[in-house]
Amino acid sequence: MPLKTYKTIQGDMWDWIAFKVYGREGCMAPLLQANEQHRDVTVFPAGVELVCPEIPAESSRILPPWRR
Repeated sequence: MPLKTYKTIQGDMWDWIAFKVYGREGCMAPLLQANEQHRDVTVFPAGVELVCPEIPAESSRILPPWRR
């Protein structure tokens, strides 16, 4: 399975990219780890290609059944 990538648009930020790719800002850490070379970028220019690692689905007894 090929790696999923995301190509930035002008003004993208890490939390917004995580939300667009994974549906929640909390997935920023794995995104940052997979793209160490861009770690110091706060606001992206257009056209930067980022690797988006596979993140296992959240599963917890704390979550209600419809969120598992």
